[in-house]
Amino acid sequence: MATRKRSESAEPEQDRVWQRGRLEAGRFVLRFDQQSKASYATAELATAAGLAIKTRLPGVQVSVLNSELQTTPVVEPPDAG
Repeated sequence: MATRKRSESAEPEQDRVWQRGRLEAGRFVLRFDQQSKASYATAELATAAGLAIKTRLPGVQVSVLNSELQTTPVVEPPDAG
């Protein structure tokens, strides 16, 4: 089987720029398992989405990144007690 050389082009850089632009759309970025998934305008919306995910998938790490302050609190469901 013939191997094809991977060409080095500007595509990876364009992908990174596109991803950066997508994440900057909202100040608060929802992350789970250390991967950015969505951005929101308010912390309340991002936390609510994170709680919904954490409730259904308790084994994943969910956090909300504040892109302006560079803080990332972990989202934990309220104690069921």
